[in-house]
Amino acid sequence: MCSQRSKQSQAPLFEAMVAHHGHKHVSFHVPGHKSGQGLLDEGANFLRTVMSIDYTEITGLDDLHHAEGVIREAEQLAADCFGAEDTYFLIGGSTVGNLAMISAVCEKDDIILVQRNVHKSVIHGLMLAGARAVFIAPDIHPETGVATSIHIEDVQQALEQYPEAKALFLTNPNYYGMGVNLKPFAELMHAKGKLLLVDEAHGAHYGFHPEVPASALSQGADAVVQSTHKMLTAMTMGAMIHVQGPRINRMAIKQLLGMLQSSSPSYPIMASLDLARKRMHTEGKDWLEQGITVVNEFRSWLDELNKFDFHPREFPENQSQRHQTADPFKVAIYDPTNTLTGSELKDRLEAQGCFVEMTDGRQVLLVFTPASSRADMLRVVHALNNICSDVPLQKKELQAPISNILKLPYYTQISSPIAFDMRDISKAGRVEGAFSKVSVQDAVGKRSADMVIPYPPGIPYLYPGEVISASVAEALLQLAASGIKFQGTEFGQTQKLKIYT
Repeated sequence: MCSQRSKQSQAPLFEAMVAHHGHKHVSFHVPGHKSGQGLLDEGANFLRTVMSIDYTEITGLDDLHHAEGVIREAEQLAADCFGAEDTYFLIGGSTVGNLAMISAVCEKDDIILVQRNVHKSVIHGLMLAGARAVFIAPDIHPETGVATSIHIEDVQQALEQYPEAKALFLTNPNYYGMGVNLKPFAELMHAKGKLLLVDEAHGAHYGFHPEVPASALSQGADAVVQSTHKMLTAMTMGAMIHVQGPRINRMAIKQLLGMLQSSSPSYPIMASLDLARKRMHTEGKDWLEQGITVVNEFRSWLDELNKFDFHPREFPENQSQRHQTADPFKVAIYDPTNTLTGSELKDRLEAQGCFVEMTDGRQVLLVFTPASSRADMLRVVHALNNICSDVPLQKKELQAPISNILKLPYYTQISSPIAFDMRDISKAGRVEGAFSKVSVQDAVGKRSADMVIPYPPGIPYLYPGEVISASVAEALLQLAASGIKFQGTEFGQTQKLKIYT
């Protein structure tokens, strides 16, 4: 994976920033805090160190939007480390990478095949490009009720129906760490002269250890976005887009990133990307080994306690066509006696200082990373022990199982092309009578004027312009009743949906 061995231990951007800091130069440039000098006292202890290297595009520190010095060198090292031909730093998270990937491939009215359970940023990318999406429904994991990935046979069928499709967009792994082997998808798309685009936001660590799945790049994807801040050590919003092969338009990617990213990029975020890459280049496998040891001990403890069940338990290849890989760092736990809902378990863990990634109707998702210490693991063990003492977890024979509301059947297997037009949003905001708000029951059969997004994990149940089905209406009511929050809509507060009139 790594060929520039003499440079792997370097962090060129970060080192240049540290060198500049060491010269004690006087700043007559932005930012206005002047290396933290302008901070209020209460912020100094927390922010002054990072602000001391919060620079801008000054001599010696390069320019993200025209990288030819230390930033470009850092990006080239990242490409070498993660197995790409070219890599570009993102300071707006995987969101900006998804926007750029889609807009670089699709023009207005182009068709792109899209896995239905994608992040909202993918839908925003379709809106910006004016592209039409043919959504392919994912499988529902039988034990957890979580939407996983899609069948390659469905992709083949979609290509037969829409041979003009430009690309296939997949999310791999999903929020829970479930994924598929991507090589067959890449081979299918490439055989037809089309692209495979992958949102690998949760898989920046993939490919660095035999106990984690292979990376999307190693399986042939043309462009891949990774949230380096999610599972590695970059600061929040630090991400990367990796590209390879002749099918992706690199010039378009670079131009779009120049449009979509801030003209004042965060140097601390970029420095953290540089350092995250250095850690993986120099000690990635050993570092992951430490983290895997911690999370495996946690699983063993859960087995021994025999009070909470959890997923995944195994990581077999070819477990099923739609769920073949699993990230060992993700652990979804639930109460098999149905005494505690996912929300109740989350609240009890947080009351003891253990804040989790998310909850759904039944389970709580714990995200371990290689940075998770054994002390961290023992603290959640202690919290779960306390919960068992406080709440007798006994089988309620007359109590109906707690439904995982995420498994309700609301997907169409292969959709007709759905158009995403920014003009609909603009019209809804300025044209009187363009939409109305109605009860969920009255919205059935109407076109949604909102993107309705239960959050987390940020996967839309409804897209603007999509017809609202009875099963979607039922799912939304159950989500609201369970306390799930929503983005893109006032439904959570009003119990009403916005529809086009």
